[in-house]
Amino acid sequence: MSYRRQVLLLALLLIVPIAIFLVYAFAQGWFFPTLWPERWDSGLFMRQLRDPQVRRGFEQSLIIAIGVSGLALILGYPAARVLELQQFRGRGLIYGLFFLPTVVPSVATGIGLNIVFLRLGLAGTLFGVMLVHLIPVLPYVVLTLGSSLAHYDRHYEHQAAVLGASPWQVFWRVSLPLLLPSLVVAGVLAFLISWSQYVLSLLIGGGKIITLPLLLFSAASGGNYSLIASLSLIFIAPLLLLLGLVARYLGSPATGATPRP
Repeated sequence: MSYRRQVLLLALLLIVPIAIFLVYAFAQGWFFPTLWPERWDSGLFMRQLRDPQVRRGFEQSLIIAIGVSGLALILGYPAARVLELQQFRGRGLIYGLFFLPTVVPSVATGIGLNIVFLRLGLAGTLFGVMLVHLIPVLPYVVLTLGSSLAHYDRHYEHQAAVLGASPWQVFWRVSLPLLLPSLVVAGVLAFLISWSQYVLSLLIGGGKIITLPLLLFSAASGGNYSLIASLSLIFIAPLLLLLGLVARYLGSPATGATPRP
């Protein structure tokens, strides 16, 4: 299969679910065995957009996902830098510990941390949910940045320092431009993972922090396909917008570092 056909097939796989959501969200009076809806109506979708609970869930999901992305980059960059650019005993073990949360069920993690967060007063808070989202997010951020730093040439930093640049200037004018594509990709991954979290948000949020995944799962249990489709469209809209904004980074290699000679 040619590359163009593979791209078209992938695009089709992505478009079909969205098309189904669009049909169910705006179709009215569509019952089996009717092949076509009686009418099209945007009333239900618009009501969801105006619903205070949905707007609150959207806002809190957005705040949490953006906060988690920022924290993950702040914590993940130095961790990936040390793990990839420094050679020390136990490096492989530490790398393994970073990825341990990916094999531990979210339910077990959430229940265990819920007790700790209750004692610390973080349960039922936005910051508490952000912190618990870092557990599944950080491994992917460290892996993405680590893959870029594995081919990173530190001589550019050394040359800038020799010419009198301060550590902050070296980071801002040398390291950041070289690593920007991988930082963008890592930030997008962090946003996507945090945005779609359900179990950890439910356990740590304790019903006080309402996010879109919680509303979507609640609607799914009701069996109203039009409502589910409307909430699904609201849920995926920011993701499509984000992917569109960073498409030029995602379409290039994940590393922006200069390969070592």
